[in-house]
Amino acid sequence: MVVLVTGADGQLGQALKAAAKTHKEVEFYFANSTEADITDPDSLDAVFKKVKPQFCINAAAYTAVDKAESESEKAFAINTTGAGNLARVCKENKTVLLHVSTDFVFDGNSQKPYTEKDITNPQSVYGTTKLQGELAIQDIIREYYIIRTSWVYSQYGHNFMKTMLRLAAERDSLNVVNDQTGTPTNANDLAEALITIINHTANNTDNVWFGVYNYSNEGQCTWFEFAKKIFEVNKITIDLQPIPTTAYPTPAKRPVYSVLDKTKIKDRFLLSVPHWESSLEKLS
Repeated sequence: MVVLVTGADGQLGQALKAAAKTHKEVEFYFANSTEADITDPDSLDAVFKKVKPQFCINAAAYTAVDKAESESEKAFAINTTGAGNLARVCKENKTVLLHVSTDFVFDGNSQKPYTEKDITNPQSVYGTTKLQGELAIQDIIREYYIIRTSWVYSQYGHNFMKTMLRLAAERDSLNVVNDQTGTPTNANDLAEALITIINHTANNTDNVWFGVYNYSNEGQCTWFEFAKKIFEVNKITIDLQPIPTTAYPTPAKRPVYSVLDKTKIKDRFLLSVPHWESSLEKLS
């Protein structure tokens, strides 16, 4: 069973590389943006011809949320056109596509966890490009899983946890937003969930549930509460102060509430999802 991973140098790609060491049942092929440029159909045709994957995990994405507001063409090229290109080459090669999307497809106005059936209404360029990428995939291919996730962090790449640890080494005090609520997602847990879906699909060809799914860790918190736990588990003492979103304006609008309901993915793939706090503690 061959699995092609695009965006191999990114945070999720690196988490999948680590997970691959304990999943010998899967032959992974990791391709970075040079080898598999999802904005270039010829590049994708070449790597698919070489690898011949049964599954493809698309971990390639434009994720600079604020920069997307001023680089909309680049964001659309990767998140929308790129997703469509990948769906087409997967369809041509009879490859199952696992595409990672985001909580930013929602407007954040809900007061209860979002399900896969809730109406999408992105409020940023980033969210819009990711939603249009989802729609492009759904228009092109039937054999797909779209996994919406949130607040992804890990020991790899650039993320909130690593930013907090870096700033704590440079400063005596920090202000962090305390009126946006969501769920941190450990990229290592997300990687394991994707592999679980692949194994289920490969082993249950007559009982497959393609479609859209939510995945994050369990529980919820604000960014301030997330930062507080990061410092706690790393035994860092710092003057941490909560602030409202209005005190920290950003180019892109963030969802005020973006907790994801994971009932569907847990029931269908018998997933045991760790709580965000216990998952964070594993990285300390």
